Amino acid sequence: MSELVPGGNLPLPGGSVAVRVPGPFDVSALVTDDSGKVRGDADFVFYNQPSAPGARLHGDTLTVDPPRLRHGASRVTVVVSPADPGTPLGRLPAPTLHVTGPGGRAIARFAPPRPRQETVLLLAEIYRRGDGWKLRALGQGYADGLAGIARDFGVDVVEDATPTPVPSTPAPPAAGPPRAAGAPPVPGARPTMHTLSAVATAPLASPGSDGFLGLVNSARADAGSPPVALDGRLAGAAQAHAAAMAAAGRLGVEGRDGVSVYQRVTATGYAYLTVGEHLVSGPRTPAEFVAYCLRTEQPRRTLHDPAFTHAALAYVRGGRSGDTYWTALWARPLTPGDLSRTAAEVVDLTNRERARAGLRPLAGDPALGAAAQAYSTDMAARAFYSHTSPEGTQPWDRAAAAGSRMRMIGENIACGQRSAAEVVEGWMNSPGHRANILKRDFTHIGIGFAGGGPAGTYWTQLFGA
Repeated sequence: MSELVPGGNLPLPGGSVAVRVPGPFDVSALVTDDSGKVRGDADFVFYNQPSAPGARLHGDTLTVDPPRLRHGASRVTVVVSPADPGTPLGRLPAPTLHVTGPGGRAIARFAPPRPRQETVLLLAEIYRRGDGWKLRALGQGYADGLAGIARDFGVDVVEDATPTPVPSTPAPPAAGPPRAAGAPPVPGARPTMHTLSAVATAPLASPGSDGFLGLVNSARADAGSPPVALDGRLAGAAQAHAAAMAAAGRLGVEGRDGVSVYQRVTATGYAYLTVGEHLVSGPRTPAEFVAYCLRTEQPRRTLHDPAFTHAALAYVRGGRSGDTYWTALWARPLTPGDLSRTAAEVVDLTNRERARAGLRPLAGDPALGAAAQAYSTDMAARAFYSHTSPEGTQPWDRAAAAGSRMRMIGENIACGQRSAAEVVEGWMNSPGHRANILKRDFTHIGIGFAGGGPAGTYWTQLFGA
């Protein structure tokens, strides 16, 4: 096994290699060609998009199979960042790269100089040299986070500004001992990028909306998903958001007016259980728009998602650029009983994780449930995301106000996840949240869920003992 220093390199054997960075870190990868730029959002592999041709992320391990990378790819850059948001790498154990080849044989190890204030690190790159592939140790730090690196590599990144929450991201857990002695949680969220693609086309013809539903439902039928119906409220929200993007001259979940696409949906009176969106510029017709969605993995997954029952499409031509900005919305309405069923599913999935760890199941608690539901609703309605409310209340304060007499309180929150399974998986993949779920002392639980706000969905787990 080789011990690498910054700038050191070595040839890789044939076949796939596994790159692992153990510890409280997120591993990401950018697939590029000789220009050093990604070709599209599918070239960015991270926790919300864990796979691309020839590269797959599972937990702390990235597996790269060079011959299976997309055509033209010549480099895979491995990136590491703190799992907890905004934490300088210097406060964490030094990240160490472990590389193994076919059969699990150790190939190399790289321990870069300890970072200081950097929040993200280019750790290594796997690159083509002639007919073979090599590994180079880097150790280059960035202070402006994963978004800064992504932009440098050509990813179109839209980030929500503080205190706007970040989609698909659990917040650091709040765990409180007895209320009188509880230390406040650390607010924040792991950075998540919306990688929004622009499709280059010939000069635009006059686009129309005819045929969208037929094209979509034909594609859904091929995937075994039920058809969706057009909804006028979603259409109004889609039109408003497409107009906002055209006015700003850029794609984004949030418009220049500070309103997110999800807030536009709830403003029409459409209360949803789950929601999805496609934000794209370039296609000239609905047929080109649908074809783009079907070519790319994540958009295709949304279009095929069997959970959605309603859809809408809108477009607006941009200002000086003349681009056409498209917004497609997909949703399932919130019906009576959905909140209780969703809460029960989160509790069941949580207790399955506890059972795997040999722990007793948590029992539902009405007071904790009421406090959790009220807090998720409050975060969505007032567009904040923190364990500390705008008034300064903490999880144990809210539990007590709801009538709970528990001596110990803990809280997990998350935003942006589209299902109970997704949110529990996200919490279990984060050390702090997993610690709350698997805390032996906890005996009871309450769940909250709300749609809306800048992030789309807001989840709360409130634990008690």
